[in-house]
Amino acid sequence: MLDERDMTIVSILMRNARATLREIAGALGMTDVAVRKRLQRLERDRIILGYTAVVDPRALGYSVISLTGVDTEPGDLLRVARELATREYVKSAWITAGDHEIMLEIWAKDEAEMDEIIREISEMEGVKRVCPAVVTERLKSRC
Repeated sequence: MLDERDMTIVSILMRNARATLREIAGALGMTDVAVRKRLQRLERDRIILGYTAVVDPRALGYSVISLTGVDTEPGDLLRVARELATREYVKSAWITAGDHEIMLEIWAKDEAEMDEIIREISEMEGVKRVCPAVVTERLKSRC
């Protein structure tokens, strides 16, 4: 069970994964050692799964970003979702209970590469439909 201090630690790290133990401890009025112990527990209990940088895809040369829905044939959902999650161009993947069974965030260098990716996904065994939506503006990219 997370207490208020654990939630504050998680919140700080979600805003800035590079926050130091000293900064977190100062915000909570705790010692560095106490914060370190809490972080170790949060990691051990798989509350904190890792630390990552939030990047601008366009600055890395990816000019086309797509949020893509994928629907599968009956019985193929997990296999297709797991296969797609291994693809380098898939930056995030979710199994959903919405308009599509699988949702993907895909990064491509240009429209031609995105077309090729969509064609590749469409031709996968078990894929019934692929519905890409090209991102025109990213408003938020962190929690």
